[in-house]
Amino acid sequence: MPNNEHETVEKQGQCLCGAVKFRADIKSNDIGVCHCSMCRRWSGGVMFAVEFAGDLKFDDNAALGLYESSDWGERGFCKNCGTSLFWRMRGGGHGVVTRNALVDPDDGHLTHEIFIDDKPAFYNFAETTQKMTGAEIFAMFAPKKD
Repeated sequence: MPNNEHETVEKQGQCLCGAVKFRADIKSNDIGVCHCSMCRRWSGGVMFAVEFAGDLKFDDNAALGLYESSDWGERGFCKNCGTSLFWRMRGGGHGVVTRNALVDPDDGHLTHEIFIDDKPAFYNFAETTQKMTGAEIFAMFAPKKD
């Protein structure tokens, strides 16, 4: 995996039925979890994700569906089998692929959890992770004021 923040490793991914195949330049093997209600509904649980750089490269995007889930983000999925594939900021700048859509599992590490204030009480992870609230995430991505 990458040794620093400027290196990436190209990984292949796909949906359950194989209709949507993609390549992503993965920034690190750090795995994040999102506990927001949208990600939980979309993924059927928590969303495990890794950050990618640049644009996703699709072999064939005919079965790719896009859902504008907010004013700033969109979610990609397979229109055939429904597999959740990625979340990205509209207009670029930041994106994550669902960790379990990557073809070749590696030794990733669960390092951070976001929207921790939305996490239901019925589950917890054993790993020690950085935890951020929704307000902290919004502040981190908010436009910088001069």
